[in-house]
Amino acid sequence: MGRAVHRPPAALGRGIRKATHAQGAGESGLGKLAELHMINSAGDMLITVALASTVFFSVPTGEARGRVALYLAVTLAPFILLAPIIGPLLDRIPHGRRAAMAGAMLARALLALALSGAVAGGGLELYPAALGVLVASKAYNIVRSAVVPRLLPPRVSLVKAHSRVTLAGLLATGAAAPVGAGLHQLGPQWPLYGAFAMFIVGLFLAFTLPHHVDSAKGEHKARLAAAGGEPEPWVVKHSPGHEERAARRPGLRTVGASVLNALIANSAVRGLSGFLTFFLAFLLREHPLGGFDAAVSLGLVAVAAGGGNALGTTLGAWLKARGPEVIIAAVLVLALAATVVAAVRYETATVTAVAACAGVCQALAKLSLDALIQRDVPEEVRTSAFARSETLVQMSWVAGGAVGLVLPLVGTLGMAVGAGVVAVGAVLTLRGLLASARRGTPHARVA
Repeated sequence: MGRAVHRPPAALGRGIRKATHAQGAGESGLGKLAELHMINSAGDMLITVALASTVFFSVPTGEARGRVALYLAVTLAPFILLAPIIGPLLDRIPHGRRAAMAGAMLARALLALALSGAVAGGGLELYPAALGVLVASKAYNIVRSAVVPRLLPPRVSLVKAHSRVTLAGLLATGAAAPVGAGLHQLGPQWPLYGAFAMFIVGLFLAFTLPHHVDSAKGEHKARLAAAGGEPEPWVVKHSPGHEERAARRPGLRTVGASVLNALIANSAVRGLSGFLTFFLAFLLREHPLGGFDAAVSLGLVAVAAGGGNALGTTLGAWLKARGPEVIIAAVLVLALAATVVAAVRYETATVTAVAACAGVCQALAKLSLDALIQRDVPEEVRTSAFARSETLVQMSWVAGGAVGLVLPLVGTLGMAVGAGVVAVGAVLTLRGLLASARRGTPHARVA
């Protein structure tokens, strides 16, 4: 009986290990990062399941929106203001990346325990703890983005590596959802106990990553822009047997407009995602989609968004980031068209389509941005550039969520505002992206 019980989990574990360690990912350490990200995603999903009924259904809509808005401002506004510091901090202490990821895991494990005591009663302490989990999750994602370039197998591109890790997390999220629902039947605190266990496992897994993750050898700082078009600061390099010579420090602006345009476009798409997350969460609770109750409406939209994200990640790996500027321009147009149609005709089909489009566009835009950074940013500053770009797009998600919280719960108005967010990104970047694509990039690395 013991062997019979042990055999299926062991077989599943071997299958996961074989998939995550393929193409040299086991030797480079990328497989371990994928497994860590699976643990991270599963823990986040368990917390989401535990909070779904409490946060959105246990108190009146107006009171819930007020509480979430208050703690979004109190808890996440400092995170937005400190965003310019996160990149330089990673530059100064790159040897602490494993510890930073482990710290994010530990913080969420402790917050899950704190939530388990508050989830049943729905006390006020539930909200800062829940949003604290969100902050820790975003911080983990920023550090993870900086770690991936250090773990590339010889024959795997940076875009494919990001896609593989992201897809592993999405699969873990899908698997954890029914497990969380089953635990919830035992009591509202049980999914949080499961999340605590997951994050404790992740805490130890973070330290099993290769030691060179914490190495800064060959890396320098990246600068997102030089204000006012001023020249980049000069740095001094020492060459054996030669006099000191001055060279400009590489920065994202120095490698062309493609990266900056892609970053702005990604911010618009990520802002739309954050806006839809918060706006639809409260809108569908108060005004469910036709023929469904609030829980089913939210579930339908969540499944559409998650499926879209998985589809976008799969398409991104299949496209191998060919013509990343064109892909980003296309997703902007797709997101704009979907939100405009939903604003003109707000109904179940169009709202679900907007959620799915947001998922697809977010995944494709991010993978294309990764491709441009890999192609245009010098290798010695690439890790820092990934950390800083991830910080900016994460903060765009937060800003979009804040807009979604304060907007009146009117479906057509919300879709119009979402269309406006994407339209701003399209106006600012489409011309530059298409011009860069026409000029061509013969030095692009897409294998």
